[in-house]
Amino acid sequence: MITIGEIAKRSGLTAKMIRHYESLGLLPAPARSEAGYRSYQEKDVQQLRFIKQARELGFSLPQIGELLSLWHDQHRTSAKVKQLAQEHIDVLQNKIKELEQMKHSLEMLVNRCHGDDNPDCPILDELAQTDGESCPHCQS
Repeated sequence: MITIGEIAKRSGLTAKMIRHYESLGLLPAPARSEAGYRSYQEKDVQQLRFIKQARELGFSLPQIGELLSLWHDQHRTSAKVKQLAQEHIDVLQNKIKELEQMKHSLEMLVNRCHGDDNPDCPILDELAQTDGESCPHCQS
C-alpha cells in the first residue's frame, strides 16, 4: 500500500495535483482502506511520473490523456505517438514565433523610451492606444 503522501514524494507531485489528475481521469481512482484513505500501487507512481514529464514538455491535459492511452495500448503504432508529438512541436514553434514578435515589439518600445525623470513614456502611450491598431510604431 502506498499512501498519497508517499506517492506524492515518489512522483514529485503534490497530493493536490494527484487528486486533480484523478478527478480528470488521468489516474484511475485508487483503492480505499477501511478508513477511507487512498491506497496506490507502483503502476500509479509510474503513471504520475509519466504525467509529470509530459506536463514539463508542455503537453495539454487532453494530449496527456491521449498519450496515456497510447502508452497503455500494446497495439499502438509509433506513428500515432510521433504524430501527436510533432503536432505539439508545431504548436510550440508557433508560440515561440509569437513570443519573438512580442519581444521585438517590446524592445522597440523600450528603445524609444528615455527612461528619465520626464513623465512622457512611449511604452504607456502605446499601451493606451484605443484606435484598434496594435503597436504601429513597433512594426518592422
